[in-house]
Amino acid sequence: MSGRVFSRASSANPPVAVSAHGSTITDAEGREYLDAAGGAIVVGIGHGRQAVADVMAAQAGRLSYAHGSAFTNEALEAYAKAVGEHLPMDEPAIYPVSGGSEAIETALKLARTAQLARGEADRTVVISRWSSYHGNTLGALDLSGRKPLRKPYEAWLGRFQHVSAAYPYRGGEAGSNALATAEELAEELDTTIADAGPGKVAAFVAEPIVGASLGAVEPPEGYWPAIAEVCRRHGVLLIADEVMTGFGRTGAWFGVDHWGVRPDILVAAKGATSGYWPFGFAAASGELYDTVRKTGFTHGFTYSHHPVAAAVAGEVLRILEAESLVGASLIKGAQLQALLHERLVEHPAVGDIRGRGLMVGVELVKDRETKAPYPRSAKLIESVVRIAREHGLLLYSGSGNANGIDGDIVLMGPPFVITLDELTRLADGLRDALDEAIAALA
Repeated sequence: MSGRVFSRASSANPPVAVSAHGSTITDAEGREYLDAAGGAIVVGIGHGRQAVADVMAAQAGRLSYAHGSAFTNEALEAYAKAVGEHLPMDEPAIYPVSGGSEAIETALKLARTAQLARGEADRTVVISRWSSYHGNTLGALDLSGRKPLRKPYEAWLGRFQHVSAAYPYRGGEAGSNALATAEELAEELDTTIADAGPGKVAAFVAEPIVGASLGAVEPPEGYWPAIAEVCRRHGVLLIADEVMTGFGRTGAWFGVDHWGVRPDILVAAKGATSGYWPFGFAAASGELYDTVRKTGFTHGFTYSHHPVAAAVAGEVLRILEAESLVGASLIKGAQLQALLHERLVEHPAVGDIRGRGLMVGVELVKDRETKAPYPRSAKLIESVVRIAREHGLLLYSGSGNANGIDGDIVLMGPPFVITLDELTRLADGLRDALDEAIAALA
């Protein structure tokens, strides 16, 4: 099928998806694909849930839209209360939007508004990390540290500052913009805040576990408590970007839960509605919410506070709770890593296998000893993904992780309902696709 649609697909004529169930997507030709990526690490509860469709239809039939500047709605109020039980902050309040990039923009403006309300008008600097990904609007892209995505738009970027990536596998390597230890990373952030000047930094933003840019990279031990302490000491708001890691993806409700960290602002999307409806939110601690309420929050989108989005999010939350799918993510993630280690731990092109829960990454290298990556010109990861897709396996990928240009990663984030047989098929399929792609290069 060809049409008048700008395509995101890497192939000129992508197949037409017509149905999906569980961990499987079917195209118009009847071909089935194992969705080992959950789309873009989105689908948690599985495809084809009739209960979600029923809730969606019922809410749309009752109240499909009412602008947030004039009304609240029952679905939204109920969802805010229910999701608050899982958010790692005291008495949280949410600002609902249509996706991750909007949620990041909301969090940035919320941080600025909070600092103004505190009488800290000079706090304008926001710091994030290299090799991060926070979205594709200009503000979110500027915050991101993923150089290949930034490159076409560099002339429009530059308002935010960046510190090193928390990337133990390549920490300290030339060109990696990465450090390996919690002590080094905390000291660097402390110095960067101090160098900006007293009372200048508004917020620090980071992914608890880095997703698309580095492929499920956990920070070194002790990182998050140390970073939280630096932020608190300097009066800097801590923003956790949980767009990819939230709602059970890492085997906990939120990524920061693994370290007991309680951010000032948390950003979520993707798994909040498991792909059934465009939705995201920025959540603020009760203290921050009360501070901002004193002055008001100048911000908004046409489709924020959407009743159907809230109803869908509520049903997805109910399913996650009722079926213990967060725990399932933890268990099945361990099974997937075990299967990958059996097949790939000695593979000459595999440098690292990592991740938590059903957010698992494999970093590809040309030389295991030196960790030297394949050159970008080899387009190794594109070949691996294409070959896997030809065999009915959908993977998520990234490049440029080694030095901003070279480097190849595979990221896996299947639905939490994936079966052991499907996990085995995933591990076998990745091994076979990698072997075929390496052979073609040779």
